[in-house]
Amino acid sequence: MSTSSNAPPLATPAASHALPGDLAMWIFILAELAAFTLFIIAFSVTQMLYPQLFQAGRAALDPSTGFAMTVGLLTSGFLAALAVERVRVNQARQAAMLLVAAIVSAMVYVVLKISEYTHLAQAGFDLEYNMFFTLYWLLTLFHFLHVWLGLLVLAFLAWRCWRLGFSADKRSGMESGVMYWHMIDLAWVIIFPLVYLLG
Repeated sequence: MSTSSNAPPLATPAASHALPGDLAMWIFILAELAAFTLFIIAFSVTQMLYPQLFQAGRAALDPSTGFAMTVGLLTSGFLAALAVERVRVNQARQAAMLLVAAIVSAMVYVVLKISEYTHLAQAGFDLEYNMFFTLYWLLTLFHFLHVWLGLLVLAFLAWRCWRLGFSADKRSGMESGVMYWHMIDLAWVIIFPLVYLLG
């Protein structure tokens, strides 16, 4: 018995977007992570060579401040991720408001970090004080500059979302920008325990 030629074709699953964002952004993020990795390895190896010096240097830092900065950045990353989900369902204006909230949350990190830098500089713990503080300033300033760049990216994304520049079918730039912010979060999640906690 033959089947009818008019039978509907079998449904095929929709093609999935394997990776969010642009390939160029992924390459850039990997390059940035490689740079952070070099700093982290240098810090870790030097700590192994001079454990007492690093223990004394770490005693000048306040882990609770580092924890508060971590909460601020992770909350910001969570809000940015929610913004991406809003864009995926064509709610760009809601995404814009979430991105503004993400910027405000990240400013907790910025304010606390500036306060910490000011306190350490006034106490004489500058870049040339000893090996611990040389690496502390180089590593955390490198990250701090990335945070400022990331904040500019989030502000641009919020502006584009408010002007309905992103949608479910046009969201690659949004995903790329938020991925960059997640990279900054990831770097800090490693830097925080390494610099403030682990001996």
